[in-house]
Amino acid sequence: MTTLSELNDDVVRSMSVGAVFSDFGGKINSIDFHRTADLLVTSCDDDSVRFYDISSAKLLKTTYHKKHGADRICFTHHPSSVICSSKHNLDNHEESLRYLSVYDNRCLRYFKGHKERVVSLCMSPVNDGFMSGSLDHSVRMWDLRVNACQGILHLRGRPTVAYDQQGLVFAVAMEGGAIKLFDSRSFDKGPFDTFLVGGDTAEVCDIKFSNDGKSMLLTTTNNHVYLLDAYHGEKKCGFSMDTSPNATIEATFTPDGKYVLSGSGDGNIHAWNISDEPNKIASLDSYIGVTSCLKWAPRRAMFAAASSSVLTFWIPNDAPTTI
Repeated sequence: MTTLSELNDDVVRSMSVGAVFSDFGGKINSIDFHRTADLLVTSCDDDSVRFYDISSAKLLKTTYHKKHGADRICFTHHPSSVICSSKHNLDNHEESLRYLSVYDNRCLRYFKGHKERVVSLCMSPVNDGFMSGSLDHSVRMWDLRVNACQGILHLRGRPTVAYDQQGLVFAVAMEGGAIKLFDSRSFDKGPFDTFLVGGDTAEVCDIKFSNDGKSMLLTTTNNHVYLLDAYHGEKKCGFSMDTSPNATIEATFTPDGKYVLSGSGDGNIHAWNISDEPNKIASLDSYIGVTSCLKWAPRRAMFAAASSSVLTFWIPNDAPTTI
């Protein structure tokens, strides 16, 4: 199998579908890889949470959550525990977030506070803290060990959140293309920096830091993808994807930070080498339509893509090319 250290333009161009999972009963809302274990988790409109072994491309377990549904999802540090946001009964219970043990299909803790859907969710890479951004125009900080909210930021518009890979800084993107950076240890003092993505007033639906912390990747609701310098906020480049009226797209870094991949309204997965001047190197047919969920595995030369009700695993095609 190709290792991450061997990742180059040819390997990225060779990426092809190695496994297909099409037994979902609704739209796949969110996917996440575990940071150290070879695991992927999905959440779906059919109220299911599914666990996959990515080394063997096998479904390990499916649990159903009919009362609350399954919207956004992310792993905790434990490989059999996840945080999942609710899709149903938000008005009645405000049980907007749940800490789930998939091993015995048990809810370990409820987190109450958000009044509307959670649209962004991320786990700290270094401790038991996590963040959620909601359509109620707030970002909340939590700790897995306690029920009570640890902090709240009131914002304009739809907030999107992400930690850097060291867990020292987190970013909050909001209405009007503003990105605010906070010190994780003293977020109550307000942002230490604010960037503006000029010329694009669309809401940011996803934000990611590169592993080295030097770059940020923003995806907007009108399918624009921006690469920013994470230290100074300068826009390194921008990619305009074909629009997709009924779906948002997702973009992802490779673990080495040298490549960016993105879904598009044209049904392809586009790839760029960004190590020097951004250079488009591939346009891969997704075979599943508009890719609304896209993440590269942290420790493997593989990525997962989902569109509507189909999940695909992509791996390098190691077969020699014949000319």
